[in-house]
Amino acid sequence: MAGRRPGVPGGLVLAALLVLMLVSRQGSVHPLAMEQPPGAVITDIDSGTPTPQLDGLDWTFVRIRYSSPEDKLGAFRAQYWSDPWVIDGPAAEQNLSRRLGRVTSIHVNEPIVLTLDDERLWAYPWIYFVEPGNLRFTPGEVEIMREFLTRGGTATFDDFHGPIEWESVAGELKRVFPDREIVPLPTDHPIFNCFYQLTEYPQIPGLGSFFNGVTWEKGGLDAGVHAILDDDGRAMVLLNFNTDMGDGWEWSNAEDYPGYLQYTAQAYRMMINEVVYALTH
Repeated sequence: MAGRRPGVPGGLVLAALLVLMLVSRQGSVHPLAMEQPPGAVITDIDSGTPTPQLDGLDWTFVRIRYSSPEDKLGAFRAQYWSDPWVIDGPAAEQNLSRRLGRVTSIHVNEPIVLTLDDERLWAYPWIYFVEPGNLRFTPGEVEIMREFLTRGGTATFDDFHGPIEWESVAGELKRVFPDREIVPLPTDHPIFNCFYQLTEYPQIPGLGSFFNGVTWEKGGLDAGVHAILDDDGRAMVLLNFNTDMGDGWEWSNAEDYPGYLQYTAQAYRMMINEVVYALTH
């Protein structure tokens, strides 16, 4: 459980939050509306374990554009001036892609945005959903998701928090796999050591939570990675619960926010492990 950080003046917190609201609202109107300069990734983290099996692999960050129920969509737009699927983009995926290309031998392509019914989907092994507490699959998308995942694809769900959003995401995934359960992944699972040797799962605070001196939001105190497994035990759905990996990558020019660097490094390491796992299992 995270507590309030000492020594942060209330006025400074308020001012920082106001600046954050302006920046995030301007930067999240559309994923192609704000470009992050090549030098924006300044956080330097150690390289992972050299792995020859990564040579020749190819990866693209595929952000999924999804639909939301009207009530959730209206509330989200009123608060963030954006659709939920857009959040953190394009800076988050640009920064993560550059980092992955720097520390591994994987060939990394430019990030893209797709809908689930786009025929190009089948060319990519990994897809990403952000703010999935606002997600509602159409009947056709349920079938596409089931086929994509059982054919060897991997879907990562990131930045959802607390019991209400958990129930919403779990309910949508139950439509995809009525007979499969969501299970927590322990720290001895290969996802924790397939590249970086990690001993715990990080709770990455959104920048707003960080300014408030906490690492959690919406009552989501305990962070963890959960999964839906296929018949061979492969984690084909990865759920980053009670953590905001996307903010960790988006704000990796974190020297502007003293203390946030540690979360940026943790977010990079964990997600690089998830991508390496998805490409090698």
